[in-house]
Amino acid sequence: MKSLMHIGFITMEPKSLFIPQYLDSSLILFIRRGEARIGHIYKDELVEKRLKTGDIYRIAAGLAFYLINTAEGQRLHIICSIDTSDSLGFHSFQSFYIGGGKYPASILSGFDPLTLATAFNVSIGEVGELLSRQQAGPIVYLNVSHSPSVWTKFLNLEDPYKLAHMKRIVHIGKDGEEEKAPRWSFSKFLMTSIFGSENKKREDKGPDSYNIYDRKPDFKNDYGWSIALDNSDYSPLEDSDFGIYLVNLSAGSMMAPHVNPRATEFGVVLRGAGTIQIVYPNGSLAMNAKVSEGDVFFIPRYFPFCQIASRTGPFEFFGFTTSARNNKPQFLVGANSLLQVLRGPELATAFGLSEERLKEILDAQSGSTILPSATVSPPEVTMQVEVGKAKKVAKMIRIFD
Repeated sequence: MKSLMHIGFITMEPKSLFIPQYLDSSLILFIRRGEARIGHIYKDELVEKRLKTGDIYRIAAGLAFYLINTAEGQRLHIICSIDTSDSLGFHSFQSFYIGGGKYPASILSGFDPLTLATAFNVSIGEVGELLSRQQAGPIVYLNVSHSPSVWTKFLNLEDPYKLAHMKRIVHIGKDGEEEKAPRWSFSKFLMTSIFGSENKKREDKGPDSYNIYDRKPDFKNDYGWSIALDNSDYSPLEDSDFGIYLVNLSAGSMMAPHVNPRATEFGVVLRGAGTIQIVYPNGSLAMNAKVSEGDVFFIPRYFPFCQIASRTGPFEFFGFTTSARNNKPQFLVGANSLLQVLRGPELATAFGLSEERLKEILDAQSGSTILPSATVSPPEVTMQVEVGKAKKVAKMIRIFD
């Protein structure tokens, strides 16, 4: 089954709440900056987890969840992948808000008032009160001292205002497996308080988070380091069949030209500036783009590419791949390259060189994976794309401005 992966961005002010909802798509959250508390239904119980910078956490499609920025005086920034393999197909993906009122509307609003009054065992007027007071948007200010429960909070906000936004930026194709959404108890979710000593927290239950900054680099040399997570490192990745990576290049260094044989890759520039080069199958340049903090890019599966850090400072980028298995990138240049493995009369003939001359060229680079800067600075990089074609190959958007 063909599905779409999207990148989502959530920004929340201190003491704000992303109201309870569930999606028809699964989420993998990466806490770029700040601290959060996420609560969600897991095996018919409310589970809460505290997340910090660098943590990765997955929420399955169909599971109700809420999100709170718990940091004092600090915005919460989250990057997430959105797996639409379970999506209804009406839109890119769909949110079903449990809490809500006039904006956003709660999913309860669609029922006949008499039906709800009977179900809740309250008057129709009380049903109207429940479903009409909240109009601040999906992310609202949270005043814990005046709110014993999340449901009370929705009904008693004074002068509420929207504090954050969520953007859907990039979508690319991937293969996904269909899975049935787990069952969860709507009544338990509504009746459980998420504030105060009466909380039914289950921080010791449910899936754990994974902090990418606690992991030692898979590769490191004088010019940078890289980390790659697959399902053997964090098992929830297998449910969405996504991988995760984090790369830091020192000023002027280069991630050697390589190919992803198993996955499409997309990334977000977290820090610094650099250049992304992508090559068409016919050997022509598809994209040569200068990128900086907040830019989003993706590289199609099989297409050769490289990343080059600016000489002004380190270049750090984070992203997802469309396979939970070890991607095993194939490098085209360097001591660990395909050319070294294929070296012989056949490869020399293919290049029209003698074996001796080919050996001299290949052995000139003793480094591998992350290579040092060029001895001569290249000219200023500008966008160089073939009009029309490049849009089908790669997409880059600034999202942190």
